[in-house]
Amino acid sequence: MKRQLGIPTAIALVIANMIGSGIYTSLGFQLSNMHSLFAVLMLWVVGGIIAVCGALVYGELGVAFPNNGGEYNFLKLLYNPLLGFLAGWVSSFVGFAAPIAAVSIALGNYLHSVFPVLPVLTTGLGMLLLITAIHSWHVIVGSKFQQLATIANLCIICFLIFAGFFTKAAHHIDVSPSKQAWKEVFTSPSFGVNLYWVSYAYTGWNAASYIAGEMKQPEKKLPIALIAGTGIVTILYVLLNWAFLHAAPVDALKGQLEVGFVAAQFMFGKIGASLMAIIISISLISTISAMTFAGPRVSACLQEEVPRLFFLGRTNKHGSPSYAIIAQTLVAALLILVNQFQFVIDLIGFTLTLSTSLTVFGIFKLRKSFPSTTEGYKTWGYPVTPLLFLSINAWILYYGFTLKPLVSFYGLLLILLGAVVYYVWGKKK
Repeated sequence: MKRQLGIPTAIALVIANMIGSGIYTSLGFQLSNMHSLFAVLMLWVVGGIIAVCGALVYGELGVAFPNNGGEYNFLKLLYNPLLGFLAGWVSSFVGFAAPIAAVSIALGNYLHSVFPVLPVLTTGLGMLLLITAIHSWHVIVGSKFQQLATIANLCIICFLIFAGFFTKAAHHIDVSPSKQAWKEVFTSPSFGVNLYWVSYAYTGWNAASYIAGEMKQPEKKLPIALIAGTGIVTILYVLLNWAFLHAAPVDALKGQLEVGFVAAQFMFGKIGASLMAIIISISLISTISAMTFAGPRVSACLQEEVPRLFFLGRTNKHGSPSYAIIAQTLVAALLILVNQFQFVIDLIGFTLTLSTSLTVFGIFKLRKSFPSTTEGYKTWGYPVTPLLFLSINAWILYYGFTLKPLVSFYGLLLILLGAVVYYVWGKKK
């Protein structure tokens, strides 16, 4: 593939991959099993710390190995082709197809809340097919569409933040860091499990690494895109959740999927809330587009290890990996029809936490075994940065295995299926 993508596309890809259904759907479930609002906001702070630490490390890995594929590219070169293939396998099914399905379902729910005649699943599926047609046609057209969609997305989230803070609240919110609140942060199993939801909302902080092979001067621009995009979204996430809590009472938000719609009712009234549901739906289009753009760059790499997947690596005359895009859309469409939103989110949280942890751990091997590649950008705060990332993710995985064993089992089963595909159809080494 040609190196024709610049830093605006890379930053837009990071931001748009991150800002999606998670921020508009997670808060209600967090309030259902947590008591302290300070602890709820700390979920988003901790999630941001994890994402920023990961982005700092991925920047160095991307400079060392500036090719498409993200975790597939890094693990293949740092460890062995099997681990790289499994990371790409997981990314293709869970890292992109599953979030696309979740965002499409959320989009359908938001539009259905305004226009009850629109079926949730059919609406989400129709929007996915439209975006697939754009990206599978022309890589530059898809890139420009993504930049415009991201700008619209940022404008929407900033507007919601200002509206939430300027709403005259009829209720009192206590976000003080009391002793009990800190105890809930450090000792409550609910905090660890809810980090699954938050880690899903932050999914996409590593998005620019998937297109490193198509970026101009990735050794300079990739770290900037990863760190800038992740930092911007972290700040926006904390502010937006605070705005939601300021605008709407906890009892109204608790257990609700469309928390953005609920908060908008208190910000703008019934008519305004309907308008905001449409606007939020437009912002979700940006996320579907970003994942439809980035995901196939990983799928296309799988044929390097399993030749029978050769069709995923084909590009059309306009430079678009159209076959990989269509394949990803088919998987996402199947997950949309299954319509198990929370299960999909939990599966994303478990498998991607496992994959990104293994990748970040690779920074130690990079420094030891590939010293010639470490010139230029270095991970800020090394070795504290990767160790902090790994420690928090280990905590998330522990609570995942303990409190959600069925989801963990399905995640491991998916990885095992990938290993079978590799050993049956992969290249003979």
